[in-house]
Amino acid sequence: MTLPKELVVEGPRPLRGRIRVPGDKGISHRALLFASLATGVSELRGLADGDDVARTRRILTVLGVPIVADPTGAGTVTVTGGGVEALREPDDVLDCANSGTTIRMLCGLLAGRPFHCVLTGDASLRRRPMRRVAEPLRAMGAHVDGRDDARFPPLTVRGGDLVGTRAVLPVASAQVKTALVLAGLQAAGMTEIVEPGPSRDHTERMLDALGAPVE
Repeated sequence: MTLPKELVVEGPRPLRGRIRVPGDKGISHRALLFASLATGVSELRGLADGDDVARTRRILTVLGVPIVADPTGAGTVTVTGGGVEALREPDDVLDCANSGTTIRMLCGLLAGRPFHCVLTGDASLRRRPMRRVAEPLRAMGAHVDGRDDARFPPLTVRGGDLVGTRAVLPVASAQVKTALVLAGLQAAGMTEIVEPGPSRDHTERMLDALGAPVE
């Protein structure tokens, strides 16, 4: 059945029924990342099917996370997480294509890993600002570099022993906040993130459901 781009419903009675909305892109990125860090098997349903989420999924696979889609087409993706220690150094550059969410959040994840990664993307992504995530990660002890002193991708991340810090963000950003939470979960001591205003709280809600020590 092919659905029209526009559907007009008219009549004297109210329209009743149920619809399934598409998966949210931001939540889908986080679901893949957090399931990869969890210990055990997670089943994810309703993931957004765009290229940005596919990039995050592909890169996590390259980092050693088993991610398998249901072959029946039921829409379930199974992630077998081995904890952060199970991540491995990639053999090649990590291509984030046009996904700013992917590159920023992965910087936080990789900041605490004792290996080297290079993250890049398409021409548009290579013009996106990255220093806002690079600087607080550097303050935690990660080695992050890139074009114009990490202002733009490609970015190189060599992670290692991180130390908790108090990061005051100049602008409210759910992506940067998530990157710092991912780094803070791997850091010694407490990491405090201060935003000038509220940003999306998908990260806090999901990590709370998974039992992570985030307040």
